[in-house]
Amino acid sequence: MPTRHSTVEPHEDYGFFGPGSVVWKVWGYPTAPTVALQRAVVVEELDPPLVAAVHGTQDIYRRPRTRYDRTLRYFSMVAFAGSRDVCKAADILVKVHSKAIGTLPYGGGTYDANDPDSQLWIQLTGWHSILYAYEKYGPGKLSADEEKEYWESCAVAAEFQTCPPGDIPRDRAGVRAYFERMRPKMSASPIAKQAMHHLLRTELVLLPGMPWWEKPGALVAARAIRAATIATLPRWMRQMAGIRQSRLTDVLIVPVVKAGFALLHLSPRAELTILEKLSPSTVPVVAPVKLGIPPRTDEVLTPAEARARHGYAKPAEAHLDLRARQAARRFGEGKEPSDEGLVESQDILGRLA
Repeated sequence: MPTRHSTVEPHEDYGFFGPGSVVWKVWGYPTAPTVALQRAVVVEELDPPLVAAVHGTQDIYRRPRTRYDRTLRYFSMVAFAGSRDVCKAADILVKVHSKAIGTLPYGGGTYDANDPDSQLWIQLTGWHSILYAYEKYGPGKLSADEEKEYWESCAVAAEFQTCPPGDIPRDRAGVRAYFERMRPKMSASPIAKQAMHHLLRTELVLLPGMPWWEKPGALVAARAIRAATIATLPRWMRQMAGIRQSRLTDVLIVPVVKAGFALLHLSPRAELTILEKLSPSTVPVVAPVKLGIPPRTDEVLTPAEARARHGYAKPAEAHLDLRARQAARRFGEGKEPSDEGLVESQDILGRLA
């Protein structure tokens, strides 16, 4: 982790939000890379097409730390990185997702990680979880104007997914309505339960590979994060997935975790030290923001401006030939899709192992 300002590489520009934005305020709080991300990836597994794609790759079981690291790096890039890097990451992600296609294991039909509905589910579970954790374990609720800005920003970020930005709700009521519409479609299938319980093993997913002298403290932190994450899940969702935690624990964990995050947030360098342990590849993305290092160009762009400047297509329109070839291999020839994009993605999204 960089210890001097001079060793931190500045971003090219402010990307799509910048200083003073509610995105930097909420996504920059230590709830984001911990409770919030864990909550997001756990809830996501209730969507049958998504969990089918996750189960098909087996990455969360074979390399859980790597999967967490790359996921956090990507979402952090959208929030904090320069416009060129975000466009590049979104473009390569379409290529990576092109191989996550197949037949649903339950109920028939197919899945495709680039499907707009799946991408909308990922986008909203992620952004909702980030805000929910911030409100519950951070400074509290946003003002009405801040919340409006937050969901408008979510629509901006959605331009780097394959879902239409117009499908993003612009207020809390719209977000609630979306999740109510999704609730009948959610399924706690055997593979969903397996994934959810696995992703709640915080010591394995978030804090593996600690030296022996750090393990006791890391284990305590892992158990606290797990309890805090479960406390954010609705009771009906826990019942579906067979996740158990007492109401007393739900209540008691709040002041403990809230105080811990508030203390950590007092020191940007302490936050970066913890982030180094959780997600090393995310540190270069967040460090310039935490350390107040300005970008090379004092500029905030729109996604359309960035795509035009840097020469990228909209994700929904990107790599259509590759996606067609992958579908032909899987559904026409009965072969595994190629790994095109995976090796290339390591320089952008972090190493695969």
